[in-house]
Amino acid sequence: MLNVPSQSFPAPSSQQRVASGGRSKVPLKQGRSLMDWIRLTKSGKDLTGLKGRLIEVTEEELIKHNKKDDCWICIRGYVYNVSPYMEYHPGGEDELMKAAGSDGTDLFDQVHRWVNYESMLKECLVGRMAVKPAVPKDYREEKKVLNGMLPKSQGTDTLAKEGPISPSYDWFQTDSLVTIVKYIKQKDISLHSVIVDHQYDSFRAETIFKDYSYLIHIGLSHEVQEDFSVRVVENVGKIEITLKKKERTSWECLGHPLENHNSLIPKKDTGLYYRKCQLISKEDVTHDTKLFCLMLPPSTHLQVPIGQHVYLKLTITGTEIVKPYTPVSESLLSEFKEPVLPNNKYIYFLIKIYPAGLFTPQLDRLQIGDFVSISNPEGNFKISQFQELEDLFLLAAGTGFTPMVRILKYALTNIPSLRKVKLMFFNKTEDDIIWRSQLEKLAFKDKRFDVEFVLSAPTSEWNGKRGYISLGLLSEFLKRSFDKSKVLICICGPMPFTEQGLRSCTGLWQVAPEQGLEYEYEETKTEGR
Repeated sequence: MLNVPSQSFPAPSSQQRVASGGRSKVPLKQGRSLMDWIRLTKSGKDLTGLKGRLIEVTEEELIKHNKKDDCWICIRGYVYNVSPYMEYHPGGEDELMKAAGSDGTDLFDQVHRWVNYESMLKECLVGRMAVKPAVPKDYREEKKVLNGMLPKSQGTDTLAKEGPISPSYDWFQTDSLVTIVKYIKQKDISLHSVIVDHQYDSFRAETIFKDYSYLIHIGLSHEVQEDFSVRVVENVGKIEITLKKKERTSWECLGHPLENHNSLIPKKDTGLYYRKCQLISKEDVTHDTKLFCLMLPPSTHLQVPIGQHVYLKLTITGTEIVKPYTPVSESLLSEFKEPVLPNNKYIYFLIKIYPAGLFTPQLDRLQIGDFVSISNPEGNFKISQFQELEDLFLLAAGTGFTPMVRILKYALTNIPSLRKVKLMFFNKTEDDIIWRSQLEKLAFKDKRFDVEFVLSAPTSEWNGKRGYISLGLLSEFLKRSFDKSKVLICICGPMPFTEQGLRSCTGLWQVAPEQGLEYEYEETKTEGR
């Protein structure tokens, strides 16, 4: 997202600075791919140097192992010998050495907390830290039996001083229904803010607001049916989740608390939660890109906010591999409507298949009916940016087009002030253009929308624009519909494309530094192999 440039770009705390600075990839030696690493971990070789023993590691001992050939790192209380992994790390040895002989949890979370390090480094596990972890600020004793809201001494009042608000919950019942009510007390709550998963007797309801997560996690005292409803009263920040009892009986209590129940913590400190989704269909879109349709479990409510992404997880040769992707709509031409009830059970992904890759070939080999694990949404894109928007410019390269799909549809359908939407779509050849026919039909149907295709390796018959993203290409493209119109530029693609695009946009607009920059780099932009 680019509104206007600032003097210090990117800002020191910006997501883009973290992403580009922390995740710049380095060329790996031959035989040092992810698959090669997996093969090494399966070879039986002693990667810890401890001959299979697990030890308790003191802080004094951890500090000693701070060299490239003897490098121990602590992540969430577990210590790993990452020396054997040095040459396999896509970010290079220097990135790992930043945490050598120390607790690297914060650094890891900043760069790629979605990576399943427990699976990737399980053969490198040295042991646990001997020091007792500090008690989290939001920890408090829970009642073993839940009867709705906790007493004041055990409620979220203690969080009010540390968090932005003090959420709470209650419950009530009829002969056939149980309704759990969450009082968030924030007006910007929507169905996208609520994630509910019910498996067996475990009930999990997470609400995301103002970069915080409020979690209700309960082992229900009685059985309920799979389907349930979620209702949000937006003007008061109240959420009602209604469950259907399997038996018409009165519940004496709601259930017992499970992990992190009734907790309010920063969103960045929450772990990723996955649920298994079923592959319903897959169809060819281009010669190397396919549209996958996955169905959420009937006992899950999950709506991915526009501009955000999720992680797909597969187990490959015994190792869990995770890759980020941005959901798309089923089609550009279908009408976009926000579901009133959580009945949207399907998630679509446009995914490029890399024949020599590790993740995407395995994904492509799945049969209809097989399962893929999908995480909770991640990302900072805010739909509020569209308020009173007049000019929307979209710059996409390859599968960087995927976040633009829902942004484009939402803008054309829901923004009354919108005058113009323009997409410049960069690809190598004509065969690589995703949904070209749909884009052209949409441009014909809605005169507010224009699309331009730019090819870097076209045939001699190509009559359109050629080359790479540059100041020259963008100078004519990025023209406002009128002076001082409210503008939003969204750019997505490989990091070199994104960085060059930002430099070009910044140069074109020539906006005063004090007006600031708003920019977000999403992991999903560079598709997983």
